[in-house]
Parts: sequence; structure tokens; C-alpha cells
Amino acid sequence: LKLVEGKSRGCSPPMAELDSGALIMTSSPHVPSGPSSEQMRPSRADELLAPYQRHRRYLVAVIVAGTSGGNLAFAQLVPKRGSAQLVTPTGEACQRLLPARAPEPIQFRARRRTGQTWSVSAPVAVLAVAAAVRRRRPNRRQLGLSRCVQRMAAASPEPEPCPTSVSAGEMPPRYDFTSVEEDLYRWWENSGFFKPEVAESILAGPDGRQTYVLPMPPPNVTGRLHMGHAMFASLQDVLARFHRAKGDHTLWLPGTDHAGIATQMVVARQLEEQGLTRQGVGREAFLEHIWAWKAEQGGAIVEQLRRLGASADWTREQFTLNDHMSGAVIEAFVRLHEMGLIFRGQRMVNWSPVLQTAVSDLEVEMTERQGLLYHFKYVIAGSDGSQEYIPVATTRPETILGDAAVCVHPEDPRYQQFIGREVLVPMQGGRTIPVIADSYVDQEFGTGALKVTPAHDFNDFEIAERHGLPFHSIIGLDGSITKTVVQLGSPQYEGLDRDECRRKLWADMESEGLVLKTEDHVQRVPLSQRSGEVIEPLLSDQWFVRTEDMAQRAMDAVESGEIRIQPERYTKIWRGWLQEKQPWCISRQLWWGHRIPVYYPVGEVGGSKFYVARSMEEALTKARSELGEDIELEQDPDVLDTWFSSGLWPFATVGWPNESAADYQKFYPGTMLETGYDILFFWVARMVMMGLTLTDRVPFKEVYLHGLVRDENNQKMSKTKGNVVDPLDTIAEYGTDALRFALLTSVAPGMDVALSSGILDSGKSFANKIWNVGRFIITEYEKNREKCSGTYVTGMSFSEEEIRSMPWLERAIISRCHGVVESVTSALHENDFNPPTKALSDFMKNDFASWYVEASKTRLQDHLGGDPTSERAAIAQKVLLYVLDTTLRLLHPFMPFVTEAVWMRLPRGPDSPASLMVAPWANAGVGAATRDRQAEEWFAKVCSLVTQIRNARAEQGIAPKERVALTFWSDDAEFREALESERLALAWIARADAEEIKVEDIGQRSAGSAEGVVRIIAADGLEVDMPAREQTVDMEKELERLRKQLSQTTQLLESAEKKMTPQFMEKANPKAKEKLIGKAEDLRQQKAAIERQLEQLEQAQPSRRSVLAGLALSLALPRDAEANVAEGDVLPQGARQEDRIRKALQAWTELGEKFKKGEVKTKEDWDNTQGFLRRLYTVQEDMSYLAKGFQGTKKQEAEKLVEVFKKRVKAADKPAKAEDVETFMAMQVEITKYIDDFNDMLLDAPDEIDVTPEDL
Repeated sequence: LKLVEGKSRGCSPPMAELDSGALIMTSSPHVPSGPSSEQMRPSRADELLAPYQRHRRYLVAVIVAGTSGGNLAFAQLVPKRGSAQLVTPTGEACQRLLPARAPEPIQFRARRRTGQTWSVSAPVAVLAVAAAVRRRRPNRRQLGLSRCVQRMAAASPEPEPCPTSVSAGEMPPRYDFTSVEEDLYRWWENSGFFKPEVAESILAGPDGRQTYVLPMPPPNVTGRLHMGHAMFASLQDVLARFHRAKGDHTLWLPGTDHAGIATQMVVARQLEEQGLTRQGVGREAFLEHIWAWKAEQGGAIVEQLRRLGASADWTREQFTLNDHMSGAVIEAFVRLHEMGLIFRGQRMVNWSPVLQTAVSDLEVEMTERQGLLYHFKYVIAGSDGSQEYIPVATTRPETILGDAAVCVHPEDPRYQQFIGREVLVPMQGGRTIPVIADSYVDQEFGTGALKVTPAHDFNDFEIAERHGLPFHSIIGLDGSITKTVVQLGSPQYEGLDRDECRRKLWADMESEGLVLKTEDHVQRVPLSQRSGEVIEPLLSDQWFVRTEDMAQRAMDAVESGEIRIQPERYTKIWRGWLQEKQPWCISRQLWWGHRIPVYYPVGEVGGSKFYVARSMEEALTKARSELGEDIELEQDPDVLDTWFSSGLWPFATVGWPNESAADYQKFYPGTMLETGYDILFFWVARMVMMGLTLTDRVPFKEVYLHGLVRDENNQKMSKTKGNVVDPLDTIAEYGTDALRFALLTSVAPGMDVALSSGILDSGKSFANKIWNVGRFIITEYEKNREKCSGTYVTGMSFSEEEIRSMPWLERAIISRCHGVVESVTSALHENDFNPPTKALSDFMKNDFASWYVEASKTRLQDHLGGDPTSERAAIAQKVLLYVLDTTLRLLHPFMPFVTEAVWMRLPRGPDSPASLMVAPWANAGVGAATRDRQAEEWFAKVCSLVTQIRNARAEQGIAPKERVALTFWSDDAEFREALESERLALAWIARADAEEIKVEDIGQRSAGSAEGVVRIIAADGLEVDMPAREQTVDMEKELERLRKQLSQTTQLLESAEKKMTPQFMEKANPKAKEKLIGKAEDLRQQKAAIERQLEQLEQAQPSRRSVLAGLALSLALPRDAEANVAEGDVLPQGARQEDRIRKALQAWTELGEKFKKGEVKTKEDWDNTQGFLRRLYTVQEDMSYLAKGFQGTKKQEAEKLVEVFKKRVKAADKPAKAEDVETFMAMQVEITKYIDDFNDMLLDAPDEIDVTPEDL
């Protein structure tokens, strides 16, 4: 074997260099950028391979060993005792060029015996492998190596196992994203899971195997990750993972843009730091510097996208300046020119005086600035000393020197008499310009008269073309005043900077009496996005694309539905932009980019004689046939606009212009283009125009537009505001899944997203919830695996018969799970991201974790009455694993890392997928066939009942550990049976005593309200009684709870009724209509039941006279009797409250004395103090109750005092937690005074008490 460098000159492969058994080894094939240039550019391996494959004498392929930044790295295969070792030229080069994951030499061992295999001692990216062997018979060593290499090419390598950091060891109590994310991503990529070919190993969904293509918007090669990247990467990765799991051939095609201006600026600054300039080193050397920079740092943005979990097919990664893309750009330019769509002409452009190039509208930022509006006179020519004039206002007085007309509205009565006459241009020695009429003029703005400067204003240019006005370019490329002003009669301003000219010209006009006034004016100023200076609109010779027909076809494609835009409102914006049909400026005065393929005779660049060709050779052939054999050509120095090359992205990246290429045939047109709404016109529209023109097909079928990511105050993120959130910092703190979930939960088509720490905290908390649910289920399975009958492995499902035989609680959670499968699948088919995240979050946290997982403990755990060996436990275990497995599959596109980390620990069988990434999507078809609506309804009722029971317990102050008796009342016999069957589960989740749970027929209950019972109303015909000890029953609290519940139910009912508009009832699908009508009816029944219960309690509520009677009894007691009233003694309402307030005041005063003596020191003392504050909340409630006994002004004073008291008690909690003695003591004194004041009001109460002995 011998080393063969895979360099090629032009298109001819170095066939003479091949020897028997030779292998062409390269990681990044390079070809010259031009016939006279030694500059090398990267190109794809298969491009180098193609020319060799045409020669039948050779079987050739390329091994690609990973490199960093696409550096050139040739290697050789050296035979060594039956093995071959891949080595690079030097050990240092090996360390520099091989990826970090493969720093060791890579061993390829060839075995001649049966079962020949290749083993690799470190990961290596192998694109294609084969031996380059002459047709003559090789020797045995060559033949053995050849067979092994061919065998490796024919079969995929053994898949790499999941990292042990993810799949092995005990699951910690908290999810540690730092230990799994990078290892998981590296495994996914090395295993080839991101490629479309992986679909063949995934079971196809019910719709069959489709092709789904998602071109990634190429970030700038200079870019660093920002939240916009995080947004598009998250959205697109959801779609890619979803369609991949459905078995679709999914290609998410990544790449980077060469970013002409940005990259050139970065490298120019580096040269300046070395004391060099771009012009000083020259074009060729400067480009070498840029390629070196790109090789070293250009891959940073790609690595950062990987950090976000982007599952793009990086083996197909493209770069807009690689060899193939460059060829496609040249081909596109030539074809468009041949169609008559590209021309060179003088038109208005945005010019950057600092960058010295035309720039696109997207690179111009319109910024509001405080400026001046200058009012001056345009004197009518020949006015015979009467000084007739037209008042004109402008924000740019310097452009007066290039004015070609004054324009007024044809119907403006103020200026009718001047139309057709001429005016004198200020300070130009009598030069005159006409007064013209055009309906473009706004009569209400300024003076209603417009100065027209055709060479320095886009709108003025249009007016000038309509009226045949001359164009005077008076501001040059460097922003200074040109010699044109000399010809126009004002030489004194030549060479001045535009700002300096403004000041001098205005001063001169003022001295001539031509100034009327100046006034403050906020104006929108165009600034260069890259360099920050004011952009100058000016007339320039550039290359343009005629877009009239192209734009019309793009509009028609959307109008006909061939392309669908989400959100739909952007179709109007699309139409509005494209209707303008303005020529598109595609030339830039830069060095970095695709050089325009136009060739001129030497010394005549920019002239009328030129040749558009695919190469210099082709141009010379054309020129010499016309101008003679001795003619020499030079290429146009300008490059093409970056948007021109990126406009070819959907089809050039898959092989165009070679329309027979396999990828082009399979993956064009694309399916979905997801991007930000801000580049709908600049990029999306141009891709559609170019695709339709060059391929006669739309480049994609759908366009999804996301909004900007803003800060938590909904402000645009910017470095100047200091509110930029770095995604990498966010990932380091919260994890990738949390960031993705936060963005996806908030996203809506075309709407901006406000990102806050609260949303990120929720995302992190949810990731931990997924982990802990999985941890419990997996741990429980491992613990009970030997005891439970039957087994479960990932991907297992249940038949309809199996589900029907299950207890109703299991049927309910499976049915709910299948409902989520349906809704998530349907939403993702519609590119709707927000509803699935909420549906999955609600299901996982509530239905599954809070309800079913908790209920399942009563089947699996002995101490809760369960029997792990029972059939019921085995069913529960399988259902837990099944629902977890299914939910993880649904969540995976949104939160790929935590879901994979949990899923890899689920019980697996021999046919289980290697990864959750390549596991089939949850089958919604099974879900539709196995929905159990009745079980779901019972489940919802139980959840609602238990939630209300928990709320009532909290409001009544019942400790969580305390078990209570519950009586369920229902008018549904089947539901009563269902409740009876789940007595243990009800007792556990409602914290009730299983022996004291009763389920009764509500029709058998006696009328009225049972004393000492908290009655909970879930719906009409469904209630729960929770008996409580007499001293804990607080009717006021119960009334407050029911009123709050009534208010919430009323609001929900009103919301539902508002949705039931005639339009909704007419257009909504039957399923949605039925759901809304059913919900409204349930709410009406619930409202009616609550109102009845309120009425009963309010009738039983003590009157003001009763409150006063109880208070009178309390005040009439002798002091020693008061002291003997203990907790739990029965006192009437009124007396009880007064007793508690008095005792609290005494204890609170004693606490103040302890603080004064310095006796509150330890943490236990402070904990007791905080506990005392919580007791004061009860005192506040007692004070509120007694305030009902007052009337008029005194009642208002009492209620106000109670409200202030409540706030001060709450405020005292902070210094108590901080153990701030001084602050707390001050507040203790203040709180004591409030209680004292209220007690004084009570002592005055006997004056108002007028009760009878019967009352007492």
C-alpha cells in the first residue's frame, strides 16, 4: 500500500498515481478555487469520489476520519502483520486533526477467517469504505484487505451501546442533566440516529412511510448561539424527532452561511490588530486568512446547536461557500442571466460608507432619533422681486444640492398656481428646477410640498422615473460631497462630509434669508447593523434580478395553497411585499463570497462588453470567438449578496443542479420551512422565487413563522439594554430540556415569546418530575419483579380484551393516556407546539403522577394494604410501565435528554429499539379503539372530589397526617360501585380512614344541613360530607369557601357560554361542540348545587343578635371563670372568639417581654415565634367574626383595623425568619397595639348590646 494524496486539479482524477491496493484517504477533500490559485476549499467526500467511480478498473471509496473545523488531513493505511493502522503525517497532527472523542490512533484489523470483522479502537466517522484495486489479480494480502474493506462498506458497524453514565447505576433522587446530556448526544450522533436512512429500522405509522424534509436556516459562520437559535433549533428538532419516530424518512438538513460582511469584518479586525489592512495584504492573501479563521473557529455555532440537542443529519452539513454550493450559485447566476432576469444598471441601494458596499434592507436598522425638521423657502423663479416661494421642510438639508424638482399634490389648492413653474435651488447660482404634481405627496405632512432628490431617496427615485427627472449624485461612496456640486453651481461644498455640509449649507441659507425655522422632530434614521453609521441611499451601478414574474409566481403559490404559511395572517404581508416587485440588488463590494461570474476585457471592468460564464475557460472561449485569440479577461471584483446563495438552500443542498442526484430525487422539494417572521421576505420569499424559477417546483410545502424571544418584561433583547440571555448560560443552570420546554410552552405562530426565570424554573422542575416518576416506577418494578406475575418490555401494548378486563382505574389512566396520544399527534401534524406541552405537562404531573401513581401504591405496597404478588398488582405494574413508556415517547421531541435517560432504564427485550430516538411513535390508532369514556368520567369526578376534599381540609386546619371519615353521596349506582371498589386508593389520596369511608345514595339523604359537617359539592348529584370535630367547625370559613367555589364556577360557566357563539356552533367540529356543551351543562349543575348549599348554610348562620349574645355572655363571666375556659370547651359563637383573642393577647405580650429580656436566642426560639405568628392568623379571623356584631361607623373602623392587623402580622414573618431582633420587636409592639385597640372596642360593646334572656 502506498500513500495517495486525494488532491485533484480541476476535474481530472490523478489516475496515474493509483497503484494496486491503494486507498484514497482524506477527511476533507480539497480542490483549487481557480485555475491560477493554490487556495484550497473544502468539499464533500462523495464529490471527490464521483470522478473515480466512472472508471471501471477501480473500486474506490473514501474513509473520512473526523476533523475539527474541516481541516485538511490526509492519512495512509500501513500493513502491519495482518492489521492496518490509520495514521496521520505526525503525532501532533493526529492530536490536532482528529476529533476530541477519538484522540488515539484508529485500528482497522483484517481477519481472513470466517466471520471477518472490522474493529475500531476509537469512534470514527466512516462515510464510505472500499478498496481501490486494479482489475488484475491482487496478492493475498491486498485481496484480504480488499474483502474486509468491502464487507465494512456493505454492512453497518455494530451499534455503539448507550453510555453507562446514562443507563447504569442507581438513579439519584434528583435529575442531574450535566451527567447525561453530552454523552447522550454524542451517542445519538455516532450511532447514525440523525440520518434519514434510520427510518428503515422504525415501524411506520398508520399513514405509511413518508419523506419529511426540513431545511435548517443556516446560521452565520461567525455566529454565536442566541435565543433566536435556541427557538428555531427547539421547534425544528420537535418536528424532526416526531416525524422520525413516525417512521418517515426525515432529513433535517443543516449548514452554515458564509456571512459575507460579518466574516470579512471579523478577519479585517484581526489584521488591524497585527498592524495590517485588507487592502495592504491583497485579495488572495486576505481570503487565505479568512479560510484559516473559518477552519479554526467557523464550527463553533454548529457545536453550540448540538448542545441544544439538534438532531440534524450532520453528515450532510453544507456550507454556502463549499465547492458544490459555489458551483450551484454560479449555475444559478448563469441560468437567470440567460433567462434575461439578471441585468446591470443604475438604481437606488442602501450604501454603507464605512463598509464600502451596498447592503440589504435586513442589514439596515431603522432607529428613532431626536433630530430637526428644517423649513426653508424654494423661491419661485422670475417672481420680479415679490419673493414668492413654496415652503418646504426636510430632515436632510445637504441633499438640497441634488434636488431635481419640488413636488406637490395635484389637488392641493395652496400650490395650484405654481405647478409647471420653476423654483431656484438655494446656493447654486440660479439653477432652477420644476414644480411638479404627483398624488404620492401627503398634503398633511410638513408643508405639503416635497423636495425631490432622485439619487438619494428611494421614493424620490420612483417619482423621478415617472416624471423623467435628472439624477444628481452629490454624496459619494465615502459619505462626502462629490464634484457633481461644482457642475451644479455650488463648488464651495465639494469634499465636505455630509454632516459638515449640512451645517455650512444651512448657515449660508440663513444668511441669504431662505430659512423659515427649525423644529424638533423624532425621525427614523437608517443605521448599518454591522458598522453603526448612517446608511446613505444612493444611486449605484449594481447587478439586479428582475422579480416581476418571479414574485407573481411566488404569490400564486401561496394563493393556490401550494404553500401554506402559518400563521395565516402573514399571507397578507407576503402579498403586500411581493406586489411591489422591485428589482433585487444582488451585488456586494466585498471579497469574501461568491465572486460574480462575469468577465470583462482587461481594463474594462464595469463596461458594456462582458461575458457571463461558468468558468474563465468558458468565458475566454466566448470572448475569443468574438474579439480574437489574443483577448484576455478579468473577473468582476464584486461578490453576490449572501441572500442570493441562501435563496438556493432547499435545492442546492440536496444536489442541484444535478437533478439526477439521489438526494435531490428523494428530498426535493422540502416539506417544512421553519424560521423567524422577520425574514419572511428577505429569505423565504427569495427561496420560493428561486425554486420556482430554477426547478419549476415550490421548494417546500409549509412555512411556519416563529416570533422573537424577548425578556421577561417583553423587551427586545439587546446588548445595549443589558438584557441578553445567553442560551449556554441558561443550559448550564437549568439544563437543555428546561430551556426547550420553556420556549415551546410559550410559543405561538408569529407571536413573540417572553422568557422569564419562572418559566425556566418550571421547565427544570418538570424535568425533575419526569425523572422522579420514572425512578419510582422503575425502582418499584425492580423490587417487585420476582413477585409479580407477567413481564413488561418497552413497546408492549394491551389488547382491547385485556384493557376491558382491568379495574376501572387502570382503564381510566390508559384511556386518558391514549387521549393525550391523539391530541399531541394531531397538534404536531398541525405544527402546533404550545398545546402538546401543556397537555403532556398536565397529564404527567396531574393525571399520572398525582393520581394514578399514588393510587397504584395501594396495589403494590404492603403498608398501604397492597399485595405485590396479586394479579391486581401485576396489572398495575404493567400499566405504570406502559403509560410511562408511552408518555416518554410523546415527550421525547420536546425534552429529549431526560426522556431518553429514563427510557433507557425501562425493562427491555431483545427486539427493543436501541434508543428512544428510534422507538416508534405512540400509536394513536390503538388509543382511538380503546378509549373508555365512562372510566375517564369517573376518574375526573374522583380527582375533582379529592381536590376539593384536600382544599376543605386545609381551610379547616386539619393536619395532612390526620385521617378523616368521608361519606360520598351519589345518584349514580355504577359510580357508587366504582368508588367502593377503590376504597383503599380513595383513602390514601384523600388522607381518609378506609374503615370510615361510606358510599351512599344521595336520594336517601335527609333534607337540610348536618351540623358539624363540611359538605363538598362536586356536581349535581355528587357530594361528600367530611365530619369534623366540633371545635374545628367554622361556619364562616365554610361560607367563604363555598362563595369562592361559586365565584370560580360562575366564571368558568360564563367563559364557556361566551365561546358558544353562533359562528362557533356553526363551524366547530362536532367533537369540540359536544365537549363544550357538556362542560357548560356540568358547570350549570354544579353552580345550582353550590347555590342550594349556600342557602342552607346562610339560613343556619348566626345573626348579629346571636353574635352579640355570645359576646355578652363572655363579658358577663367572672374573670376566674374566663381563666378556666380551656381549648376544646364548648362555648357559643362570640364568646369563643373573644376568649381566644384575650388569651392570644396575653401570650403575645409575654413574648414581647421575653424579647426585651433577651431570652429569644436559639433557632428553636425563633421557630416558636414564627409558629406564634401563624396562630395570629386565627386571631384575625376571630376579630373579623366579632366585627359582624358592630354597626355603622364602628363596624367600618373594626373591619379596617382587622385588615391592617392582618398585613402587619404577615409583614412580621420576614424579620422572624431573618432573626432580626430589632425589627421584630418594633413590629411586636405595633401588633400588640392593634389587639389592644380591638379589645377596647369589644369592651365598649355592652353599650350596644340589647339582648333578651332568650338570646342568651
